[in-house]
Amino acid sequence: MSTEKQITELRIKRSEAELGGGQKRIDAQHAKGKLTARERVNNLLDPNSFEEFDLFVEHNCHDFGMEENIIPGDGVITGCGTINGRMVYIFSQDFTVLGGSLSKTYAEKICKIMDMAIKVGAPVIGLNDSGGARIQEGVDALAGYAEIFYRNVMASGVVPQISAILGPCAGGAVYSPAITDFVMMDKKNSYMFVTGPKVVKSVLNQDVTVEQLGGAMAHATKSGVTHFVTENEEETLLLIKKLLSYIPSNNLEDPPNIPNADPVDRACDNLKNLIPENSNKPYDMLDVIHEIADEGEFLEVSRNYAQNIIVGFARFNGYSVGIVANQPKVLAGVLDINASGKAARFVRFCDAFNIPLVVLEDVPGFLPGPNQEHNGIIKHGAKLLYAFAEATVPKMTVILRKAYGGAYCVMNSRHMRADMVYAWPTAEIAVMGPGGAVEVIFRKEAMASDDPKAALKMREDEYREKFANPYNAAKKGYIDDIIDPSRTRFRIIRALEMLANKKDSIPPRKHGNIPL
Repeated sequence: MSTEKQITELRIKRSEAELGGGQKRIDAQHAKGKLTARERVNNLLDPNSFEEFDLFVEHNCHDFGMEENIIPGDGVITGCGTINGRMVYIFSQDFTVLGGSLSKTYAEKICKIMDMAIKVGAPVIGLNDSGGARIQEGVDALAGYAEIFYRNVMASGVVPQISAILGPCAGGAVYSPAITDFVMMDKKNSYMFVTGPKVVKSVLNQDVTVEQLGGAMAHATKSGVTHFVTENEEETLLLIKKLLSYIPSNNLEDPPNIPNADPVDRACDNLKNLIPENSNKPYDMLDVIHEIADEGEFLEVSRNYAQNIIVGFARFNGYSVGIVANQPKVLAGVLDINASGKAARFVRFCDAFNIPLVVLEDVPGFLPGPNQEHNGIIKHGAKLLYAFAEATVPKMTVILRKAYGGAYCVMNSRHMRADMVYAWPTAEIAVMGPGGAVEVIFRKEAMASDDPKAALKMREDEYREKFANPYNAAKKGYIDDIIDPSRTRFRIIRALEMLANKKDSIPPRKHGNIPL
């Protein structure tokens, strides 16, 4: 056969392989409002940057008639490419091929690009759309999942891992996304669960829909498994690009710097009157974040989950930072089980990938009650404490209003190795609020007086003047400076510049034992 004929044959085979399950199944995919696996890759990556691997790989199963059902590529597209010029490795599950079910060779393709990503130091992006393990392959399919899980763990903290759920993700398949750093779900077509509605019905005799059990909003609001919810696939792919713009390619690099025209010394005058005179009245911490960040941009993570704490990415003078902030508008900004876990995981991600942390604090304490205690608020609150204490990236805290009790310690206090701690003049730093404090200290004295209510009020004013302000902490050096709120942006940028070459370490060890 001549070379020209061989090249023609290659083109034909490649075109056939690129069709996946064939035009009929592609049309069915489109009818559901879903892109194909290949369309997703092409839409996400820079034009003409995709280098595909293992296009002609086939499965080796000969049971249950599978020898008659062989499709090149075996249901997953793998390779590398660039996003805004930065190298990434990617796999995209193809639902048109046997429902995207995972075989041994399918898993080997994914493992191959994950191994390469770790060696090269590039992010791994998984576009998930699969019916789960290929039942015909039995334990081989399960072994394939386990090989992927192992690599997820080995890559954790080495290269960023992003999972987009763009269709079904059930059974053992859910654990790979759960180990990755960020999970995105499409509202229209995605769901995740370990056991489906039919199993729930047969075991528990409960009727539940796919959406109620494992839809995007269920995981965004109740379980916290997903960090981002999108309206459609196009938005998901754009969000992956945006997220990558804030994070480095690996744990040895610094986050990207994206210059902008927002002046370093821009005054944030809108913050001067933000804090209500009544310290029990709420305000929106997002107003603060949008005011101080470059061009008001903030990429919030887990927006719908544990809304009493805010986490996400912003830029200051072009440099990426992770923000952790109490939200007074929700549950007064208290720390509870879900908020502690949400923030702890985000802090550990930022620390793993050299992203400085900025903490905006207004916390009245931990949420009380038997439900919180019995479900482990002690253990879960300790996760956040552990995360801040362990983090060696530049860390700074701005106390806007309340910083009470143990929550003051946990929210990146000076005693947890915060590098810089600032306070607004409205800050109240104490063991507890003035009302609760005088009830403990002066209750007997007040009850013995002619007017107990007036006596308690007098003592409360005295306590507030002495302790519920930033000056007592500043005298002891626990706060580096008390700042004009309008200068918050400028002071954060100056601190980031000062800490740019910070070097810190923790004692040598295999790993710590975080209170999981």
